[in-house]
Amino acid sequence: MRPSATLAMTARAKQLRREGRPVIGLSAGEPDFDTPEPVAEAARKAISDGFTHYTENSGTLELREAICQKLLDDNGLTYAPENILCSNGAKQSVAQTILALCGPGDEVIIPAPYWVSYPEMTRLAGATPVIISTSAGSNYRLHPEQLEAHITESTRLLILCSPSNPTGFVYSRRELEGLAEVLRRHPHVHVISDEIYERIIYDTQFTSLAEMDGMQDRTIVVNGFSKCYAMTGWRLGYLAARTEVVRATAKIQSQFTSAPSSISQKAGVAALKMSPEPILKMVAEFRRRRDFVMMQMSDIPGLHCPLPEGAFYVFPEASDYIGRASKDGPIRTSTDLCLYLLEQHNVALVAGDAFGAPNGFRISYAASMSDLEEATRRIRDGLMELAGT
Repeated sequence: MRPSATLAMTARAKQLRREGRPVIGLSAGEPDFDTPEPVAEAARKAISDGFTHYTENSGTLELREAICQKLLDDNGLTYAPENILCSNGAKQSVAQTILALCGPGDEVIIPAPYWVSYPEMTRLAGATPVIISTSAGSNYRLHPEQLEAHITESTRLLILCSPSNPTGFVYSRRELEGLAEVLRRHPHVHVISDEIYERIIYDTQFTSLAEMDGMQDRTIVVNGFSKCYAMTGWRLGYLAARTEVVRATAKIQSQFTSAPSSISQKAGVAALKMSPEPILKMVAEFRRRRDFVMMQMSDIPGLHCPLPEGAFYVFPEASDYIGRASKDGPIRTSTDLCLYLLEQHNVALVAGDAFGAPNGFRISYAASMSDLEEATRRIRDGLMELAGT
C-alpha cells in the first residue's frame, strides 16, 4: 500500500520551510477557516457537562436524528437513525464500506481523476480497482457509455465523488440520471456517493445519486463535517445506507475504532443546527479565490483548465509541459513537474499521477489571497521557464 500523495507533498513542503525556504503550500485539502463559534461552544459545553465518555458505536441518537433531518431537508431522502453510522471522518466511512462489501475477486469502478485513497482502500479489501479515465475536455465526467462498458459480473461498487476531489466538477441531475439508468440494468452493483464537499458549490445545484429512482437502497451516501464546516481536526463523518449495509460496516467499526469522539458528536449536532451564514461566507470567499486562480491559470499558454463548480480545487491539464526539460533534468511525468515547481519555484501542488491523471496537477485554493497571488505567479514563471519563454 502506498502512502497518501497529498500528505507526502504537504510533508515535503513543511520540511523545506523548516530549512528556511519560502514555500507556499497549495497541496492540502483543508479549509483555511476556523470552526464556526456555535460548533466550538457546543464542544466546550460538552466538556464542562462531562459528556466525555464512550457513546454508542454508531453514534449518539441525537446526532443520527440530526443527520436524518439534514438528509430529508437538503436532499429529500428519508432515513431512520438505524440507517446512519457515524465514524471518525468520511474517510473511515468510505474504507469501511469497501471492506464490508468487497473482497478478493471483486471489482470496484473508480473514475479518474479520483481521490488518492480510493484505489488503495480497494486493494486493502483484496478487491481490484477498475480505473476509467475521463478527460479535461469533458470536465472529467464519467459518461454512461463508459460505465456500461466496464461493468462485469465481478463489479461490486462504483465510487463517485461530487463535488469532486481533485477536479471540483459537480454532476448534474441529468448526468446522474444517465448513470442511474445504466446502474438499474445491473442490480448487483452498489454505489458509494462521496458527498463531503456538498455545500461548497458555486454555479450549479447539488444532487445526490441516491435521489434517482431506484437508487437509494443501492447507494451508500458518505458525508461529514470536515470540509463544509471547517472541522477537519474534529474527525467526524457518517454514512447513510440500508440497514444491512450499516450493520456490516458497524461491525468493522466496532473492531477498529468504535464510536467517534463524544465531544465531536455534540459539535456535529450544533453544526447541523446552526445558521448557514458562516458556510455561505466561506463559500463566497472560496468562489472569489476560484475566480482569481482560474483567471491566472487560463492565461498560461498550454494549460487547459476546466472551470470547477464546487470544492476548492482547480485541476489544470498540463500535457504541453510533460516531456520538456528543466535544468535538473527531463520532466517525464506530472510528479516531475510538481517536484520541479516545488524545488525550483517554492510552490507545493499535488501531481496528477496521484489521482490517476498523469498529465494534470491539483491546486488547492484553500489559502489566503496573498498566497494565491504569489503562488500563481510562481507557477506561471516556472512553466514559462520550461517553455523557454
